Amino acid sequence: MKKLLILGSGAGGVMVATQIRKKLDPRQWKITIIDRTWQHHYQPGWLFVPFGIYGINDCIKPQTDFIPAGVDFVQDEITNVDPVKKVVSCKGGDHSYDWIVVATGCRIVPEEIDGMMDGWGQDVHNFYTPDGSIALAKKLKHFKKGKLVLNIAEMPIKCPVAPLEFVFLADWFFMNQDSRCNIEIELVTPLTGAFTKPVAAEILGKMCEDKNIKIVPNFELAQVNADKKTIESHKGDELDYDLLISIPPNFGSQVIIDSDIGDPMGYMDTDHHTLKSKKYENMYIIGDATNVPTSKAGSVAHFESEIVVENILREIEGLDPLPDFDGHSNCFIVSGYEKAVLIDFNYKIEPLPGKFPFPGIGPLSLLEESFFNYCGKMMFKWVYFNLMLKGKELPLESQMFMAGKKRMGACAL
Repeated sequence: MKKLLILGSGAGGVMVATQIRKKLDPRQWKITIIDRTWQHHYQPGWLFVPFGIYGINDCIKPQTDFIPAGVDFVQDEITNVDPVKKVVSCKGGDHSYDWIVVATGCRIVPEEIDGMMDGWGQDVHNFYTPDGSIALAKKLKHFKKGKLVLNIAEMPIKCPVAPLEFVFLADWFFMNQDSRCNIEIELVTPLTGAFTKPVAAEILGKMCEDKNIKIVPNFELAQVNADKKTIESHKGDELDYDLLISIPPNFGSQVIIDSDIGDPMGYMDTDHHTLKSKKYENMYIIGDATNVPTSKAGSVAHFESEIVVENILREIEGLDPLPDFDGHSNCFIVSGYEKAVLIDFNYKIEPLPGKFPFPGIGPLSLLEESFFNYCGKMMFKWVYFNLMLKGKELPLESQMFMAGKKRMGACAL
C-alpha cells in the first residue's frame, strides 16, 4: 500500500486530507496526518480574545472533529524529515512515505529580538498565541492611560492585516471604556505605510488618520529596552511606549530548520505556482510553511489546498503539475464599530476598490468599511469549522471561498 504523509493538522493540512481522501482509493493509499497536539486552533480568533469578543475556547476544537474518515491521525512530535530516504522521524517512531505534504505552519520567535524577553508578559504582549491573547486581555482591562504601541518587527508575518485590525479594535475598545482620549495608539511598522500595496496602503492609512491612530513607517526593530520602555531601530531611532503589543519575527517550524530542508527562517523553497518543493521529489508545501510571496493566511491555505490536491493526483497519474496557483488571498479587516473592510488580491493584482460577489446577499464592498463586511468576518469562524475543514461543497463555500484564480477577474470592478 502506498503512503501519503501530511505534516501538520492546521487549516492547510486538514483541507488537503479531506479533499484527497475522496480521490485516492483507500485500498491502495494510506493517508496519515501527524501533529503534536490534539487541539485545532482557529488562529484568526486569537485577535478578538483581548477585546472580549471571543473566549479562547471559542477558537479551539478537538482535531478529531475534522480528521476525515479513512485518514489516520498520529499525535506525536516530529523530530526529523529526511526527503532523500522519504522517512519522517517522530519521538514515537518513524513513518515512511511515497508522497508528503508539509503543512507545519509558522510561529513567533520573540527571543530573536534583543531585550524583548526582558519585558515579555509584563509591558510587552502579543496576540499571536492563545496564552498571549489571554494575558493581553487582562492587561487591556486595566490600561486606562498612556501610549499603546503595536510594532511589527519584520516581515513576513502570518495574517498581515491583523496589526491593522488590532489598532482599529483598540480604538473601538478604549472608546467604549471612555478612556480613548487618554490613550495614544501607534502602529510602528517596517513597511512604507499601512499595507504592502500602494492603493490599499493609502486607503487604510487614511482610516488610521481618521481614527487618530499614528503610523510610524520604515521602522526596522533592532531591540527592546524594557527598563526604559522604548524600542530602537537599526538606524538608532527610539520610540517610547507604556504598553507594547509586539509581533515578533515569524519563523517556520523548528523541525524544518533542524532537518536542514528549509531556509534559515524555516520556510520551504516552494514553486510559486505549482506549490511543489523546488528541491525534493514527491513533496508539496502548503500554508504558512511556504516561501511563496503572498499572505500567510487561512484563505490562502484554502486556495492552495485545491492546487496541491490536483497536482498530487496528476503526478500520481504520470502527468505534470499545473502552475495554477496565482497567489490569491482575501481578508476581512475588522475596523471596529461593527464594520469591516474586505480586500482581495493575488501575485499580480493588488487590493483595489470595487465589489466582491456574495451569493444570496449581493456584492460586498472592497476597500470600504461596511456592516455586511463585518458580518462576513464574524460568520467566517462558523464557515471555517463547519464547511472549509470538513470539505462540504455547499453554495456559500463553493461560490465565495473556492473560486481561486477564476475569481480575480471579477473582483476589482
